[in-house]
Amino acid sequence: MIGRNIALIGGTGFETLPPDIYAEPLSVATRFGVARVLSVSNNYVEPYKLYFLSRHGEEHGLAPHQINYHANIAAMVELEVGSVLATNAVGSLRKDLPPGSLVLLNDFIDWTRQRPLSYFTEGEKWAHTDFSTPYTPSLRKAIQQAAGLVELPLIEQGTYLCCEGPRFESPAEVRLFGQWGADVVGMTGLPEAIFAREAGLNYAALAIVTNYGAGLTDTPVAHEEVVEAMRARIPEVRELLMRAAGIVVEGYTRTDM
Repeated sequence: MIGRNIALIGGTGFETLPPDIYAEPLSVATRFGVARVLSVSNNYVEPYKLYFLSRHGEEHGLAPHQINYHANIAAMVELEVGSVLATNAVGSLRKDLPPGSLVLLNDFIDWTRQRPLSYFTEGEKWAHTDFSTPYTPSLRKAIQQAAGLVELPLIEQGTYLCCEGPRFESPAEVRLFGQWGADVVGMTGLPEAIFAREAGLNYAALAIVTNYGAGLTDTPVAHEEVVEAMRARIPEVRELLMRAAGIVVEGYTRTDM
């Protein structure tokens, strides 16, 4: 049976929790290595546990291609997490999608080239995994409901394209990705979403637009500006996701009735 604990995975700009939220650090040993996770003390998901994992590490020390996606998802399994709510800082591929927008992802394009292709490893039983619905509908609905509760405007669908990084995209790439139908571009959403599905976890991702893609404006893309733009939205995004986690748990209760 799938676990019922909940995890938040934070991306760029969402590496830590504020001091007023008590969280116990855990080092979770997995067959892929150690993942560092915070066990969060709050009343949103009782009687279940809420965990927080910083994708890039607390000090943002890991570049997108250096993240151990295998260990992070394996840690979720070890902690009996059943639902993952993730954030992604993204660049906009559309002039009508400005910085500051919140986009609830419903599809993706994997443009990574050197990352592991599957959560399944050599010698393990593997399967072709269906991605007709790339992000879990029940978790997306919980985020939509939470956005209404905290009165945050939410774009309720968008296609995410994941690049290898760590460099930003060129103007030609931005034009190409837009022509493919992608709305936003990032560097860390995959293979995380793929591994989560293969591991049997529910998964949804909220993208926070921090900048326009290269070539859409005359302004160069700067990492520091991306981080600051993300951090400006983190308090309200964090509240939104914690509310969504509570809604997920309410769903457990209705299912058990």
